[in-house]
Formats: sequence, structure tokens, C-alpha cells
Amino acid sequence: MEGRAQFWVSCWHAAPFTSLPVREEMMAKYSNLSLKSHNISLTDEEKRGTKRSSELTMVTGEHSNMPVEKNITLERPSNIELTCQFTTSGDLNSVNVTWRKGDELLENNYLINATGSILYTQYMFTIVNSEQMGSYSCFFEEKKEQRGTFNFKVPELHEKKKPLITYVGDSVVLMCKCQGCFPLNWTWYSSNGSVQVPVGVPMNNKYVINGKNANETRLKIMQLSEEDQGSYWCHAIFQLGESEEHIEIVVLSYWVPLKAFLAIAAEVVLLVAIILLCEMYTQKKKKHSDDGKEFEQIEQLKSDDSNGIENNAPRHRKNESVGQ
Repeated sequence: MEGRAQFWVSCWHAAPFTSLPVREEMMAKYSNLSLKSHNISLTDEEKRGTKRSSELTMVTGEHSNMPVEKNITLERPSNIELTCQFTTSGDLNSVNVTWRKGDELLENNYLINATGSILYTQYMFTIVNSEQMGSYSCFFEEKKEQRGTFNFKVPELHEKKKPLITYVGDSVVLMCKCQGCFPLNWTWYSSNGSVQVPVGVPMNNKYVINGKNANETRLKIMQLSEEDQGSYWCHAIFQLGESEEHIEIVVLSYWVPLKAFLAIAAEVVLLVAIILLCEMYTQKKKKHSDDGKEFEQIEQLKSDDSNGIENNAPRHRKNESVGQ
């Protein structure tokens, strides 16, 4: 991958490490715990450059000191074995190796060994409480610093990300689930702002908390009101820490959809009224036009009759004079 140190998670055999008394004592004390092994592999820019073109080496070298991280989910106390492998084309004796937990320098329990151009370092410890969780980093300081970090955290919870929309008077069931893990205890909180209020004490049969399996919890809220809307947090407690997630509830009054319906109905009525008015106006205009044509026809007929009478009057007088 261009622009960052090489990283892979696989099973590889490092050179044998020499046991330390403190390691042996720790392994004997916590021999009943399972062993979790994790490793990170880093390569310096010069070593990468010998396998690539000069142009690619320039691009890679600009980001060669970018850290490599591995996230590790841990549910219960365990023995931990962290191994970092650093491949370099330089002098291994000039590489300074250190381990840190966060910003704290770790001075015990880590070993260093070398084989060929590969430098190995291994840190072994036991996590038995939440204070020992966090980030553990190995550092290889040569021309530039290389860092590999192991981030330990408790399992995450899963729930619906979208707000849950419901109505006043309804009931709703909220669910949180931990995939592949089993919390020691579940609790629920509600918040309508910055203050979280525990939900668990029955209050007029409004809340019911249960779960079909140990890795899930359900909160049923009955007879919802607008005051019930807000965030509800599910909280899982593990041996090594706590994890939580929230679900947003929006409680609507039935007036909300009714207002939308009335608004649509009003628009429809207004549209129908406009159409009817236009139709009436068109019919009225057409009627006036027809009345005007009929009036013109009547006037034309009257005019023709008048002309006929006037033309017949001279003829009648002429005939009278001839008769005399």
C-alpha cells in the first residue's frame, strides 16, 4: 500500500525470546487465563524502496512515519502477548526500541531479538481490569520513527441508528445487542438533554425491561406521551469496562399527521374551487356571446322587415294613381 507502513495480521514465527523472571511469575499467577497473541509488522522506507521504482519510493517515503494501528476487542481478563516486527536495511544496533501505554513509558516485560535484517520486540502482560485497557505502542526509532499501536477496548453494542418515530398513546420496544459477547449486567438510562436518568424502577407499569438472551436487552415503554421523547441509553457492564449506545425516540401527536391531511385537503378544495370558478366564468362568457348573436339576428330581421315595408309603400301609391 502506497503512503503508509506495511501492515498485516498473520501467524509468523519470530526468533525465540529469552524468558524474563517477571514473565514467568506472571504466567504462573494467571495460568488459568487464556493467551491472546497479536502482532504488527513494519518496514522502513529504504527497505521498501529497494523493491519499488524510484518514483514510488518518493511517494512512500513521504508517509513512512505514519503509525499502524490494530483494534482489539477484549471482553474478559486475558494474558496478552504483543509482538512487533521491524524490517530495515540499516544497522539494527542503531534502532532504539521502546514500548508505551498511552504516553507512559513501559520499562519492564518486553524483549528484543533480531534475525537477519528483522528486529523483533515482544511485550507480554495481563489485563485483569479496566485500568489496563487502552493503547499499547511499540516504537522503532532510526532515521524516522515507526510506531505500531494495539488498541484494546470492550465490545461495542449494536442498535438501530435511525430515530424511532411513534405516536402518543402507543407502546414501543427498544433493543440493544452485543454480537458474540455476554455482558455481566445491562442498565437503561433516559435523557432529554445533558442529564441521564436511570430507567429500571417500575413506574405505574410504564417500563418493562427484559431480554431473550444474555447478549441483548429490551426496554418496553407503554402509553407514550410527548414527554417520553428523547434519547434512551443502553449500558453494558463487562469485566474489563463498560460500553453504551443510544436510541432516539420521537413521539408525535395525532394532530401532526392530521394537520398534514387537512393541509392536503385544503389544497384539493382550493384547486377544485378554482376549477369550478373557471368553468362558471367560461360558461357565462359563452352565454353572453350567444345572447349577443341572437340579439344581432333579431335586429337584422327587424331591419329587413322595415326595409320591406318602405319598398312596398311607393308601389301601392303608384297603383292607386293608375287606377284613377
